[in-house]
Amino acid sequence: MEMPGCDKAALQQVNQFWSMLDDMSAKNPEEYRKFIERQLREGAELCAPPQPHACIRTDLLGSKMGVLYINICGWKRVPAPTSHSDPIPLSGGRLESITKQKEYSVVDVAFNPKVLEMMEKDKKEREKIHLLVLNFIRQQHNLNLPQSYKLTKDQIKGSIQDMKERLMSPKQIKSSANEPQSEPASSLLQQISSLRLAESKEDSSIQLSIEQKKPARPGLIEVISITEAVQPEPKQPRHHLTVLTDSNGSGRSLKLNIELPGVRSVSQCQLNISQDDILLEVEDIYYLHLSLPELVKEETCTATFNKKEQTLTVTVIVL
Repeated sequence: MEMPGCDKAALQQVNQFWSMLDDMSAKNPEEYRKFIERQLREGAELCAPPQPHACIRTDLLGSKMGVLYINICGWKRVPAPTSHSDPIPLSGGRLESITKQKEYSVVDVAFNPKVLEMMEKDKKEREKIHLLVLNFIRQQHNLNLPQSYKLTKDQIKGSIQDMKERLMSPKQIKSSANEPQSEPASSLLQQISSLRLAESKEDSSIQLSIEQKKPARPGLIEVISITEAVQPEPKQPRHHLTVLTDSNGSGRSLKLNIELPGVRSVSQCQLNISQDDILLEVEDIYYLHLSLPELVKEETCTATFNKKEQTLTVTVIVL
């Protein structure tokens, strides 16, 4: 796929920036450490798990008869609309069938928290969003759903961790529009790193609409993907997690050493951390999603890449 000239120029600037970071890491480790810590602090909020908002119960019709629960949540990884007339970005997770005492299916839809705040202020707006969510689920998962639904007493069906895993599951969404894909807000490092993947990205946005009475608010939803599609079978790198205790015994921290043979630069690594898990991706080479044994303070996370030994060391303080 050929890229427009402006994108190629941007990639050249990004490559220069990564070279500058590599030089900073070698010549001024302290300044490099401060820069990385600042970016991690700014991105820590975006790594927080999705927050439950409401749960819709509806029926599955046709050949897949049963009960479907749709968890609607707020997640700061999903961007807010840039203006009142723009499409509303959302991210949809994979459909999961649960077999316990009663069999049912569950799926999750994430909006920016500001969108949910707006919904609560206007009953008509809230009902319109709920109907659009149903329409989105119909198209994304090819389901036969009625227009009727019920709000459950609980804000979520299942656990927050399960909801997060479903939303972050790699998936390929078919496109029915030629609009460019909107990306979730991210830290500076994540934004720059995503530019390097631009040549391999495909447009994956879907827009849904219903008949509108007020032209000021178009009934559009723009679908985004929280994570990029993972290349087939990346390897899990060798890693070692250690719990450290301060010399005075007043606090603890987690230290994660990850061996990354073949990785030559920090620019190849994408690192995300939340209170209870850590995700490392090196495109086409490594993928590590690790649940942490204890809750941590994301804003205290530091990461150091040793170019000579090709290892990444991540340290974070335990709550």
